[in-house]
Amino acid sequence: MTKHDVNTYDSYARDLFDEPPAGPVGVHRGPRSVGARALPYVVVLIIALVAGALVWSLMTGEFSKITGLGGTSANTAQTSGTSSDTTKDDTATNGTSSDDSPKSDATNDASSDTNDDAKTNGDQSSDSTQSNDQSNQSDQSNDQSDQSSQVNKATSVRVVNAAGINGYAAQKKAVLDAAGYTAVQAANPTTSTLPTSTVVWYQNESDKATAEDVAAALGITDVQQTTGLDVPVVVVLVN
Repeated sequence: MTKHDVNTYDSYARDLFDEPPAGPVGVHRGPRSVGARALPYVVVLIIALVAGALVWSLMTGEFSKITGLGGTSANTAQTSGTSSDTTKDDTATNGTSSDDSPKSDATNDASSDTNDDAKTNGDQSSDSTQSNDQSNQSDQSNDQSDQSSQVNKATSVRVVNAAGINGYAAQKKAVLDAAGYTAVQAANPTTSTLPTSTVVWYQNESDKATAEDVAAALGITDVQQTTGLDVPVVVVLVN
């Protein structure tokens, strides 16, 4: 090659590098598709959704259920709840026992009061019975006293003539008949055992008033209670 030869572009044979691509090459990239441009946003959205779901599951306890870790916690919580309920029941039972204790004391006090009342009522009943007995005895005594103080002019009265004066007993009988006596009889002595003075005998305490009234009607001062008489009142005329 002479010094006059000139190396120009056209002096070389054309090869691959003489035909570059029509578009930019090297660091220059072509336009990306819509999917390629949207992919980062989709990834961020998915990550955000997963993170939100994880936070929600942790807060609501769903994460423990999904992973199977909630069974023990639930059982523990249930056991704790049962223990708490048992404690409450025991406390309630103790409270009931405490409540029952004052009730028992109140029942014992009421029973003691009832026994005291029963004893008091028994004493009052005994006193009442004794009072009634005394009242009955007093009434009987009063009845006997009333009977002894009452004159019964229907009582049988026998006038015995021990004076030896003829018709003397009949005279005294007439006096008693006039005084209102309705069962007077005149008689002679049937025994040799006679008093030494005129006397009016009566057998029962209930005949005392009648005997005294007979003695007063006949003017006799001696009135005696005796036994073995055939009639309630006997007048023995001696002088």
